[in-house]
Amino acid sequence: MKLAVVIPALNEVAQIGKAIDSAQRASGSEGSEVEIIVVDGGSGDGTPGRAEQAGARVVATDAGRAHQLGVGARASSGDVLLFLHADTTLPSGFATAIEEALRDPRVVGGAFRLRFDRRGAGLRVIEWGARLRVALFRMPYGDQALFVRRRVLDEIGGVPQAPIMEDLDLVEAMKRRGRLALLPLDAVTSARRYVEGGALRTALRHWAAMLAWALGIDRARVAAWYGR
Repeated sequence: MKLAVVIPALNEVAQIGKAIDSAQRASGSEGSEVEIIVVDGGSGDGTPGRAEQAGARVVATDAGRAHQLGVGARASSGDVLLFLHADTTLPSGFATAIEEALRDPRVVGGAFRLRFDRRGAGLRVIEWGARLRVALFRMPYGDQALFVRRRVLDEIGGVPQAPIMEDLDLVEAMKRRGRLALLPLDAVTSARRYVEGGALRTALRHWAAMLAWALGIDRARVAAWYGR
């Protein structure tokens, strides 16, 4: 299996090195072939240089997560793509777990389990809510490190282009083509948004945005409300 890890980034100099380092584990201890591409959306804080220093290939483009993911997917050569947020780290054994899941030809892709890099009662509730959402609706978010077979991504026309919630569009398209593997390994993501904005308030905004997505409300309006 040749795995391509695509990391969209914008002003993530403090986080990007840890994300890249976590992806590079597979090239060593797991013996998998991993291509790491950071797609920079115009950072002004030194993110591209830090990413190159850490060993990633950097592609420059315009900002916008869906656009950056699409650029990274087209620039990569892996037959499996893993979309990793710049403030998220992959678990040890991630590449082996993906390879084992994809031995089932019915599996088109999947995601990992969400865990925050800090502890706290509010954050634990959000983690529990994410696991409940995945268990009930098979609907992981992008911060859970989504992965997909390239042929499946090609079949759906690439990464869905939307100003917000492109991850949910991608998951829905994947589910129409096969099974998702929801792996019991933790992708550890930064809790900074929840700490800075308030855990409950930020979680409610996410849930409201997901409801708007489910109701088919115009995505540009949702993005404007969300501040994207």
